[in-house]
Amino acid sequence: MLVLLAFIIAFHITSAALLFIATIDNAWWVGDEFFADVWRICTNNTNCTVINDSFQEYSTLQAVQATMILSTILCCIAFFIFVLQLFRLKQGERFVLTSIIQLMACLCVMIAASIYTDRREDIHEKNMQFYYMTKGGSYGYSYILAWVAFACTFVSGMMYLILRKRK
Repeated sequence: MLVLLAFIIAFHITSAALLFIATIDNAWWVGDEFFADVWRICTNNTNCTVINDSFQEYSTLQAVQATMILSTILCCIAFFIFVLQLFRLKQGERFVLTSIIQLMACLCVMIAASIYTDRREDIHEKNMQFYYMTKGGSYGYSYILAWVAFACTFVSGMMYLILRKRK
């Protein structure tokens, strides 16, 4: 039982770390001479432009930013609630509250990655003065980590739903 508990805690912490990296790091769209994410666009590793309300489709990027931040916060809250439930639940009860919050984090990261997947071309085309070098780019590791974090938070949320407290 202790090994299972350690695995679940490690898996949850890994999910949170993936969410932090995907949210913070600047590699959602990358190429040879540039990298961009939902916060800024950098060319030649020195010339960075912060994405602000002067961008067309800024509300789309704000939606991605907000849902990624929300998913990270929810994942951290779910971890703290899990730790509290370890001490407060009666034997045989399920970790339903933790599961619900973790699945909400899963939903948020899925929404963020889906919005970015769908709207990326429009964002780049409508802001060509900033994204002029991005034609030859591809999805970066932060974008991929967001999808991996989606899978991890989903599995984690399902594990909490199935898991019962034991002695």
